[in-house]
Amino acid sequence: MKKLLVIFLLVLSFSPIGNAQKQQVTNQPDRVNWFQDLGFGMFIHWNVDVTLGAVISHSLAGASTEYVEKYINELPKYFNPYKFKPEDWAKMAKLAGMKYVVFTAKHHSGFCMFDTKTTPFNVMNTPLKRDITKELIEAFRKEGIAIGLYFSPEDFYSFHKNNIPIGRLQLPQHFPTKNPSLMAYDKEQLKELLTKYGKIDILFIDGPGDGLREYAWTINPELVITRDLMTTPEQNTPDEPLPRPWEANYTMGTDWQYKPTNDPHKSGTEIINMLVEMRAKGGNFLLNIGPKQDGEIQIEQEALLQEVALWNFANSEAIYAVKPLPIVREDNVWYTQSNDEKYIYAIVRRANWQDWKYGTRKNLVLTHLEGNAQTKVSILGYKSELVEYKDGFDASTYVAPTSIGLVVSAVNGQRFYTNNQWPNAVVLKIENAKFRKLTHTKVTQSTLDGAK
Repeated sequence: MKKLLVIFLLVLSFSPIGNAQKQQVTNQPDRVNWFQDLGFGMFIHWNVDVTLGAVISHSLAGASTEYVEKYINELPKYFNPYKFKPEDWAKMAKLAGMKYVVFTAKHHSGFCMFDTKTTPFNVMNTPLKRDITKELIEAFRKEGIAIGLYFSPEDFYSFHKNNIPIGRLQLPQHFPTKNPSLMAYDKEQLKELLTKYGKIDILFIDGPGDGLREYAWTINPELVITRDLMTTPEQNTPDEPLPRPWEANYTMGTDWQYKPTNDPHKSGTEIINMLVEMRAKGGNFLLNIGPKQDGEIQIEQEALLQEVALWNFANSEAIYAVKPLPIVREDNVWYTQSNDEKYIYAIVRRANWQDWKYGTRKNLVLTHLEGNAQTKVSILGYKSELVEYKDGFDASTYVAPTSIGLVVSAVNGQRFYTNNQWPNAVVLKIENAKFRKLTHTKVTQSTLDGAK
């Protein structure tokens, strides 16, 4: 009898029935590779409380009953983004070089930005009466941008209706695995999101995902789950490269949702430098926008995206389908390498426009690179033949492999601004070179003279 039982269990383990009972426990490796190559994405935080310009959802945590009731009953009446044109957002994202989008389908408040049967607290019960999530997905998909959805397993609306104190992971009832009704509620909403809008590529689970990620994979095994399974730091970048995959999330100003006052923004140069650093360290960059209550993107954020777009228009090759070198930087030069290892990109970040002015030559010694007679160096976006209005000027790029590293002499000749004060990084594309591990040999003056 025991032998028959063992045989039965072995047969079951190799049968389709047995395999179907095994649950996926991590993202599929090929899908992770696909995600890493996307590199740069648009995060969109938008919720019913945008009309107040408040922190998204979190004003409900610890709030009085009167405040919560007012939030739930009154704010939907004011949500009417009549200028909402997701096609404009999608084109802006594509031009900026963003390869994927992550939209807050449901944030912690529990307000659903999609047409749902699970709760009346949703966008269809507002003056807008439009399925924002559906329209946004269609617009971004049309531009070839991968679709991601943000989903909060915690639900302040549900907590309030079930007399559970509103907070974040402070009580057992805040966890779906310890709250069966919340688990069922979340699963029903995930089912709607993952079946009504075509294939969803990415799911950002901002909260306890146990039980939910596995359920999501039963609907779409190719779904890439970022937060909950990956390291996804907010508002900071690790000092050293992390094991891939990882994704850093940043706001342009000081808040995720639209903040009409007291919200200084980063500069375009800061954002471009952040993108460079994250890609050099092997991570993805998810940059947030916060649409206004009327559905438009505030002009400050649109302008920053345009600056990123201009830089990416010339230099995107150094950002996508790349991996880090063993050494990510030396001084102000950051490195990426194409996945096929044919090219190394040396991204020369500048402190300001006067650091390597337009039309001037700069000499660099890339001590971590080893060249040879076939090594070639070019500048992305610039042909290195002439500088506008300069007659008889030598704009050629020169390269020499030496014992102290690869010596490059190049001219910054790409003209982006009328006043020639474009302050952003210049990218060197290097072919037929490799990373060299430095040894502690003494560099003499004769060595330096030989490199000239």
